[in-house]
Amino acid sequence: MALKIKSLLDMDGLDREDITTILDTAESLKGISKRPIKKVPTLRGRTQVNLFFESSTRTKTSFELAGKRLSADVVNFSSSGSSLSKGESLLDTVKNIQAMGPDIMVIRHGSSGAPHMISRMVPTPLINAGDGSHSHPTQALLDMFSVREKIGRLEGLKVVIVGDIANSRVARSNIRGFATMGSEVWVCGPPTLMPPAIEKLGAKKSFDMDEVIKDADIVMMLRVQLERGSGTRFPSLREYSMRYGMNMDRLKSTPPNAVIMHPGPVNRGVELSPDVADGPRSIILDQVENGVAVRMALLYLLCGGANETSD
Repeated sequence: MALKIKSLLDMDGLDREDITTILDTAESLKGISKRPIKKVPTLRGRTQVNLFFESSTRTKTSFELAGKRLSADVVNFSSSGSSLSKGESLLDTVKNIQAMGPDIMVIRHGSSGAPHMISRMVPTPLINAGDGSHSHPTQALLDMFSVREKIGRLEGLKVVIVGDIANSRVARSNIRGFATMGSEVWVCGPPTLMPPAIEKLGAKKSFDMDEVIKDADIVMMLRVQLERGSGTRFPSLREYSMRYGMNMDRLKSTPPNAVIMHPGPVNRGVELSPDVADGPRSIILDQVENGVAVRMALLYLLCGGANETSD
């Protein structure tokens, strides 16, 4: 089944049917990564350009592996050493790459709204791999896929997102995604890291972590984004960890089947204690593994693979 969108810019463009299509497609493609030869010819002859203007490990590697496992020709662009250092604008850079005929582009940029601007200027399908503090739709989709795989459903779950909500594109995308699929979403963190009117996105808010996680099915911990100045909004990392960090004592107060998530990278000892991060209720590495399958699904669906017969 094809999606109703040409490009994936944020979660606002996806309804429940589209999300279900993406998750079902990812489920069918996940097995490719378990094979001795991890490749199918689905996107053979297609060109995927990864435009990463911001540092990334998991997302960039995941998109590269996803394209290669579908046999796409994958080109990785890095802003360092490019014509951007000579004064060329972002739009001119993208238009020049567009002129070379890629079939799909993946973009990560530090400025909120950059993928939206580019999508209005170029006809190639675009996937937003994270823009500023605005949106990270593929992370939300892989998070939902991981929860559905672990628990078996999304509807009716209580999802609690804890941490630096104000600077988190992951939080915004997950609120939209889980709420669309029928989950009850809560956000929790220090008042200084809670954006105004967060309820308009579809979440409830709390400042008391111990209270809100008592009946949670999912607790998603977020990284304190020190590079965005978050560290100046509370007295110390030690106090933050005491009030909003997940440790074994706090984990015991959650339901026995509750699972712990984190989009990474993890500040160990701040958001998560090592015994929780590496413990049996953590699905952090499952999220990483599932990121490849979800991004394979998106490349397949947006790059025309769904319209052709393939192996």
